Amino acid sequence: AGFETFKLTLKGLKGGHSGGEIHVGLGNANKLLVRFLAGHAEELDLRLIDFNGGTLRNAIPREAFATIAVAADKVDALKSLVNTYQDILKNELAEKEKNLALLLDSVANDKAALIAKSRDTFIRLLNATPNGVIRNSDVAKGVVETSLNVGVVTMTDNNVEIHCLIRSLIDSGKDYVVSMLDSLGKLAGAKTEAKGAYPGWQPDANSPVMHLVRETYQRLFNKTPNIQIIHAGLECGLFKKPYPEMDMVSIGPTITGPHSPDEQVHIKSVGHYWTLLTELLKEIPAK
Repeated sequence: AGFETFKLTLKGLKGGHSGGEIHVGLGNANKLLVRFLAGHAEELDLRLIDFNGGTLRNAIPREAFATIAVAADKVDALKSLVNTYQDILKNELAEKEKNLALLLDSVANDKAALIAKSRDTFIRLLNATPNGVIRNSDVAKGVVETSLNVGVVTMTDNNVEIHCLIRSLIDSGKDYVVSMLDSLGKLAGAKTEAKGAYPGWQPDANSPVMHLVRETYQRLFNKTPNIQIIHAGLECGLFKKPYPEMDMVSIGPTITGPHSPDEQVHIKSVGHYWTLLTELLKEIPAK
């Protein structure tokens, strides 16, 4: 009694691939929304009823939602703080997230709120969880070596799950981030589980098949292909682990905005890719 319930929504972010775009400064909805709660939950005596954000661990989350309640005499303060925080985010992310919006809507509610201790533990854990670039590569200039994406947060009646995706060109970098999260979990009394790992794939500047791709592409299209190391999971990494001596390269058409509503494939490049693939198969000797 005496409390009013609201749904706090952070939306309008671009989203994107948690590897290829982790370094460009896009907003992470989970992190941005919990930042507000971390700053104001105690002063507002805010009751946290629900928190959910993101859809895939390998996509930078575009939206996050929190159901909260405050005493009637705190409603005006809540509205003012929400407006102020929206202005802060629009200023900080002016160049990257032009459509960012923080909305506060009155809602009905029949769910119980978390007790204060559970509220504080969850908010502090999510707020403290690292996100983004952990380290850049010393070998490949301009390439991220190790990163972390706080992709999905789900809250049920019994527990909260925070799903992160760790990427690294080297296994030791991945292991370091796992240990960071495990340490945070122990501090918060939370269980941590690492699963679904796939190996990194170290670049080989002397790869014969890479040179074949470059020469064949140059011959077919009279221009140099865009050969680069990318911070993303590739199937080649899975093959490379059991077959370390195998020479391999990953090729494909041009794709922009992966794992976001703006994802597009360059249609002309699909034709180029098919032509390149069939020519490469002719050049590779049968064994």
